[in-house]
Amino acid sequence: MVLLENVLSIQPRESSSKGKTREEMIDEIAEFIQQRTPPVYDCEEVFRQYPTLYSESMNTVLIQECIRYNGLLAEMKISIIQLKKALKGFIVMSEDLESIANSLYSNQVPQSWEKVSFVSLKPLSSWIEDVNNRINFINEWIEKGTPNFYWISGFFFPQAFITGVMQNYARKFTIAVDQIIFDYILLDQMTIQDIKEKPENGCYCYGLFFEGA
Repeated sequence: MVLLENVLSIQPRESSSKGKTREEMIDEIAEFIQQRTPPVYDCEEVFRQYPTLYSESMNTVLIQECIRYNGLLAEMKISIIQLKKALKGFIVMSEDLESIANSLYSNQVPQSWEKVSFVSLKPLSSWIEDVNNRINFINEWIEKGTPNFYWISGFFFPQAFITGVMQNYARKFTIAVDQIIFDYILLDQMTIQDIKEKPENGCYCYGLFFEGA
């Protein structure tokens, strides 16, 4: 990873006389990302729809996810607007904006975005698609209600989701949550299209995968 980053850092910063300039290419990438970046969530409205309930910890998980994604979406929106202004000469191209420009040109996720982002090793183009898929998952949850199954790898902080599932079970059966452990059943004969309702206890999840196996 470090080797590839070093190779990208020494690639030419100037384009040939033919075609688009580097600044024009960065501006196009910035425009594309700006168009693909969803708006921040109205957390007060989401909280109104999904208030804190003793019997449903998933409402709290949803609010926490919206707050975390808002931090990322706001950073992306603000920095892209500032970068486009800097490219046009309306404001000074600061060191931070120059770093973002270099990252966009090299198809890398800017460090300022990584600091407020979910963990990912994807290049920028795939990462943008991943962000939108994750937001679509949250949006569908908000619009259609608590889902019958969850995309566990789409959570910003999946640990909170796991805790929420355990809390629901503990409160339903009046058991101390620290006495509960997770048990997993692989439903290899079932797809998400087969799931029409929530399980009586626990939850259905998809999106688990192995790395390096």
